Amino acid sequence: MIVTRFAPSPTGYLHLGHLHSALIGWQAARQAGGRFLLRIEDIDTARCRPEFEQAIIEDLGWLGLDWDGPIRRQSDHLDDYRGALAQLGERGLIYPCFCSRKDILAAASAPHDVPSSEGPIYPGTCRYLPAHIVEERQARGDPYALRFDSGKAAALAGPLAFEDQEQGTVTVKPDLLGDVVLARRDAPASYHLCVTMDDHLQGVTLVTRGVDLFSATHVHRLLQAVLGLAVPVYRHHLLLTNAQGQRLSKRDGALSLRQMREDGLTAAEIRKQAGKPASVK
Repeated sequence: MIVTRFAPSPTGYLHLGHLHSALIGWQAARQAGGRFLLRIEDIDTARCRPEFEQAIIEDLGWLGLDWDGPIRRQSDHLDDYRGALAQLGERGLIYPCFCSRKDILAAASAPHDVPSSEGPIYPGTCRYLPAHIVEERQARGDPYALRFDSGKAAALAGPLAFEDQEQGTVTVKPDLLGDVVLARRDAPASYHLCVTMDDHLQGVTLVTRGVDLFSATHVHRLLQAVLGLAVPVYRHHLLLTNAQGQRLSKRDGALSLRQMREDGLTAAEIRKQAGKPASVK
């Protein structure tokens, strides 16, 4: 049975880009007689707010998108992520990184095919720090993040691939995003670890998301391999853009579904706009 999901973060109101992605997953599940799940990715407690979660639920309901089973909230499942981190730690696949964002920006630059939201590729500065240095810095309370040793993980996993409904069989490039952060002091787990574990634990068989996350899927497939997780099929869909050709985003003030509703548009009209052919910038 096909199982899809929509997994927004409650850091703002939904816009047409969110609805476009939700509709793709919802329609795929409903047309196949499968299940469509709603997951709230609220691991970032500093930015997530309960009023935005409530708005997500209200907006989807008003637009006619229903879901199966209870809503999964990441904040309720921290033990799942801690357990995964422990497994990776036991196998030597994570390491503490004491570099600040400023340090990383000064040491590296992002390649053109990496989403800007990921920032520059981490140069591996702390990967081989001597154990006594790590212990000293941890003992004095220096802030650090836990990074995924993608090279070591790739050597253990061997050649990998995943199936994409748009591109066919895709060969995994383990170094595409480098050694990504899997946890930090202000967040018990990162997007990469949470989404990979959630999809496995919820039995998701088809992950539908934008092409801006295509590079991230290479990381997730590597995590699936070393953690022994199920591997879903993917569909990386094109993105809705604004009049200037820029993808819709909360950060850039994309008009919210709530505002469109208040402006008098009907649910059918909003869904029609969200279903228009997308383009990528």
